[in-house]
Amino acid sequence: MEGRIDELLCAVKENFNIDKNAEITVEVNPDVTDEFLSAAKGSGVNRISTGIQCGNDTKLQTLGRTHTAYQAKDAVRRIKNAGFENLSADLMICLPKSDNDTLSRDLDFFLNLDIPHISAYMLKTEPKTKFGEYPPELPDDDSQAEQYLLMCEILEKNGYSHYEISNFARPGFEGRHNLKYWNCEEYLGFGPSAHSFFEGKRFYYPADIKGYLREPQTVFDGLGGDMEERLMLGLRLKKGIDLSEFLCDNINVRERIKILEDGNLVRLNGNILSLTDKGMLLSNAVIADLLELIV
Repeated sequence: MEGRIDELLCAVKENFNIDKNAEITVEVNPDVTDEFLSAAKGSGVNRISTGIQCGNDTKLQTLGRTHTAYQAKDAVRRIKNAGFENLSADLMICLPKSDNDTLSRDLDFFLNLDIPHISAYMLKTEPKTKFGEYPPELPDDDSQAEQYLLMCEILEKNGYSHYEISNFARPGFEGRHNLKYWNCEEYLGFGPSAHSFFEGKRFYYPADIKGYLREPQTVFDGLGGDMEERLMLGLRLKKGIDLSEFLCDNINVRERIKILEDGNLVRLNGNILSLTDKGMLLSNAVIADLLELIV
C-alpha cells in the first residue's frame, strides 16, 4: 500500500506539470497505518481527509463502520504526528434515533479533535444498499432541518466558515479541489466512476474496474459551464453569485428575490446574491425557483 502512493504520485508528476503549491489530498479510513501516512507525507501529500462520521460507537456500528470513536480520535492524533496540518473529516448528521442532543455531542467530539475542515452530510438511503433494503427510521423533516441549522450555528460560533452547503472550514483551510467544482473550473478524474470537466465537456469512466484496467473508455456526459450550471453551482458557495452575470434585471426576478429574502432564504448585497443557512438547507427548491426565471 505504501509503495502504491509513491507510484501513483510519481506517475502524476511524470505526466503533468504540478504546481509547487498544489493541494494534494488523500482519503483514508481511521485504521490508516503510520507507515502509509509516512509514505504519503514523503510523496508530497499535504492534505488528509478521513471518514469519521460521528463520535458514538453504537451509531458507528449502525452505519456499518468498522472503527470506534477511540480509533477515530487516535487516527487524528497520528495524522497530526505525521506532519499533516491540513486535515478534513466527514461528519454525518440526521442518523437513526438522533436528535439535537446527540448531534451536539458529536459536534463536541469533532471540535475537541481540532480539525480545520469538516464536510457534513445528512444520511440518505440509497437503492441496492443495506439501508435501501431495510430502511432505518430517520428523523422527520422538521428534526432534520433543526439538526442542520444547529450544526451551522455551532460550527460558525467555533470559527468555521460555512463556505459551501456541506463544507465548513477555518480560514485558509477551504478544500481547494472542492472550490474548483463549485466555481465551474476544469478538473480531470481517473479511475472507475471518476468524472471530469475539460474543454467545456463533461465525461466519466463507467463503474467497471475490469473494463477500466483492460481498456479505459470515457462516456460523454454533456457540455458544461453554461449559465444554468454556473448559477446552480455558484449558489452552493457562501460567496454567492453576481446577478449582473446572469441577466437578472427584469422585475420578475427582483420580486422573486425579495420574497426569498423576506423568507430568510437568500441575502442580497448590491448585486451579490447568496443563500443563508436556511436557504442552503432548502437549496434545491430555491435554486429551481430562480432557474425558472433566470435561465
